[in-house]
Amino acid sequence: MMNQPNQSVAIDAGAKASKAAGHAAGGRPGGGLRRRYSVEFFTAMVLAVAPFLAPLVGAGPDLLGRVLIWGLFGLGFDLLFGYAGLLSFGQAAFYGTGSFVTAYLLTTGLIPNMLLALLAAMLVASVLGLLIGYLTLRRSGIYFAMSTLAFAEMIYFLEFGPLREWTGGENGIPGIPEPVLDFGFYSVLIQPGWPMYTFLAGMFFIGFIIARRIALSPFGVVLTAIRGNPTRAMAVGHRIQRYKLAVFVVAAAYGGVAGGLLGLFQGYMPPDAFNLHTSAELVIQTVMGGSGTLFGPLLGALIWLYLYEVLQFVDAVGAYWRLILGVIFVILVTVFRRGICGEFIAWRDKRMTRRLTRAIGAGNGGPASGQRHGGQLLMRQARPAPDGAPVLQANNIAKHYGGLKAVKGVSISIEEGELRGLIGPNGAGKSTFFKMLAGEIEPTSGEVFLRGSNITGIGVTQVCQLGMSKSYQVNELFDALTVRQNILMSVLGRQRGSFRFDALASLNGVSGYGQQVEAALELVELAHKADTLVHELSYGEKRRVEIGLALATGANVLLLDEPLAGMSPEERVQTVALLKSIRRGRTLLIVEHDMDAMFELADKITVLYDGNFLAEGTPEEIRNSKAVQEAYLGGVDAS
Repeated sequence: MMNQPNQSVAIDAGAKASKAAGHAAGGRPGGGLRRRYSVEFFTAMVLAVAPFLAPLVGAGPDLLGRVLIWGLFGLGFDLLFGYAGLLSFGQAAFYGTGSFVTAYLLTTGLIPNMLLALLAAMLVASVLGLLIGYLTLRRSGIYFAMSTLAFAEMIYFLEFGPLREWTGGENGIPGIPEPVLDFGFYSVLIQPGWPMYTFLAGMFFIGFIIARRIALSPFGVVLTAIRGNPTRAMAVGHRIQRYKLAVFVVAAAYGGVAGGLLGLFQGYMPPDAFNLHTSAELVIQTVMGGSGTLFGPLLGALIWLYLYEVLQFVDAVGAYWRLILGVIFVILVTVFRRGICGEFIAWRDKRMTRRLTRAIGAGNGGPASGQRHGGQLLMRQARPAPDGAPVLQANNIAKHYGGLKAVKGVSISIEEGELRGLIGPNGAGKSTFFKMLAGEIEPTSGEVFLRGSNITGIGVTQVCQLGMSKSYQVNELFDALTVRQNILMSVLGRQRGSFRFDALASLNGVSGYGQQVEAALELVELAHKADTLVHELSYGEKRRVEIGLALATGANVLLLDEPLAGMSPEERVQTVALLKSIRRGRTLLIVEHDMDAMFELADKITVLYDGNFLAEGTPEEIRNSKAVQEAYLGGVDAS
């Protein structure tokens, strides 16, 4: 069920195809506006024609109204699951809370205005989401999912137990007044039937526009990075826990509004809104329609609720309607692996990519070979270090895992602009030492300083924001995204800081992000592969993307973990040339097993052996060191 979402929706990968189409069309005025809002126009058209098509298949306003409420509920869940990759089984808690708060406020007269009551329901659900999210997001994967389920069950118990005097328990809250749109100077009673459908369609459309704006915002783009590779998202400067909590609250807010609308629609607060099956059906509908598409939850709700109603009244089906509904669901998610909308969008994107490739091949919109457009890749402004202080310094840092001492106390001092090599045989502790420098793991003892500031234990995200970034020994990339989108994740970390809730902003509002992405692509010589999915690249190209991600953070201190590992001789030559070019204005520390490359590149080399410092000196001094030679031959004695 947990399929990879169609990430192109979030980062608007279709924009590149639209750009090519614009070149081919000669840049006709108005075309860009139609393309930009095509999804919104399509959604509005579907909502407008639905009342005319529904009677043809035996569907009425009651069914369509329920579909819209579930579709609105699904929008928030799709942002949470489809974009951020967080599977929650506790959304019924927010749905039921929204329904209860709205019903209680309107029936008691505390807030007689329907819109204000819905707003209050949204706020209460959001606060509940903030509390539950803060507690559950400390875990990930199945542990997070089960934690949300546990909280949903607790809320369900409260509704039927201690709070039954207010919630009505098994009876719910009946007698909700007829919904009235009251703007003070004008009010209108919303009658059941098609007037109610029109109101719900308007609410869904507003919710859809907001959700799509969130998905296309810089905030939404970072969510896709978190789903794709949370480890790398942290390493390029994003505080992913804050992003997760923010989108969890957004999903709770959508659930609160949808629950409130359910109470208005039915005229009473249904107690089953808190039930576990409510959360389960939400997951089923989203997966069926296509997670990560925003339109998928609405389509999934339409299919699920239509079959739910129709199958119960077919005489030949009888008591087997649940079984048949389950079989249909299994068939749909098997045939449409990404969901119905997800498969359609994937097919559309493939067509657009082929069209773009042909346009570039014909010279329509593609940059000429060797032509540079990106400009200079900007670095973070370095914090001035105290007089005489090195750029990077480690004082006797060690890492122990119980009785295993991976690093036993190593010190290093690297000067501004230096390219330092770090070598040693397998098991010497190089990777662990690197992780302590980068902030990925906290030393058992010792301290790390960056330009005189103590960065011990502050975490890899904050270290990146201070201007030091690393590449990984084993590629840590966003494989489902293109090369350009990968680089974008790092650039956003530099341009926006570790967290910013710019959920309604445009990506174009991020100053200079496009120039920085292009500059990074050109620096690692991958501009010609910018719109290629990372998983389609050769291994050597992936290693250059790995370096490009570290560079695009604007780091002035780079930690590169075996950048030449696994490369062919030709790729090795290209990468060595790349390392020579990127060292200008930067300080580099490189872990590498390729001795020839290290002796060619490094100003100075530090050698580790068995978790200890062994030697340090110029390449020539290390080459001639008897202790180093013996370490690599396994001949170092106890002394």
